[in-house]
Amino acid sequence: MTCAAGVALAGCGKPTEDKAPSSDRAASSSAPAADGKGRGKDVLPGLPSAEQARKLLGKLTVAKWRPMTGYTRTAFPHWAQQGEKCDTRETVLARDGQGVKRDEQCRAVSGTWHSLYDDKTLTSAAQADIDHIVPLANAWRSGADTWSVERRKQFANDLTHPQLLTSSAASNRSKGDQGPDQWQPPAKSAWCVYGRAWTSVKDTYGLTVTADEKKMLGTMLGTCTS
Repeated sequence: MTCAAGVALAGCGKPTEDKAPSSDRAASSSAPAADGKGRGKDVLPGLPSAEQARKLLGKLTVAKWRPMTGYTRTAFPHWAQQGEKCDTRETVLARDGQGVKRDEQCRAVSGTWHSLYDDKTLTSAAQADIDHIVPLANAWRSGADTWSVERRKQFANDLTHPQLLTSSAASNRSKGDQGPDQWQPPAKSAWCVYGRAWTSVKDTYGLTVTADEKKMLGTMLGTCTS
């Protein structure tokens, strides 16, 4: 499952085993909004095109779930500090929102956010969660159980790849730890972006997919217009 409104994640570069994550706060904060409207498309960093995502999908390794033995959310340290009193949650809120104003503690006190999954407009940061596109538990069952803590920290706080997105609390909690074959964004208009982002993250981190997961990702990418 992903991050709720009151929880505190760190940016990182290309994930490598035992390499400390580097802050990418400045680049993320200035990331362009989709169509200038912050609609969850271009705000996602490193989002591949549909054509690129289809090629990445074809390369993913299909495997059965690994056991949940030893899993805990604390195995993925989050939300990490990004500097200037800002943690990853606040950094993503600033990146994804419109007209975001912060207090002296870097907390978003006003602004609006578009929740891609259910096509809703959020008018308060309290209504928003920061979603891990690929949930932590899903990552654990597809290879992250073998990672170092530092690499899991990178994954949980990744501001460089399309892994973190502001969503409504309702849609995030409905999703929980489920994969695309188990849960799909209620707004079908989100499927293309969601499929591209999920496929990209799985490829970046060398995570496996199940046969049903891969099939549904193909369906989602099939909704892309290009």
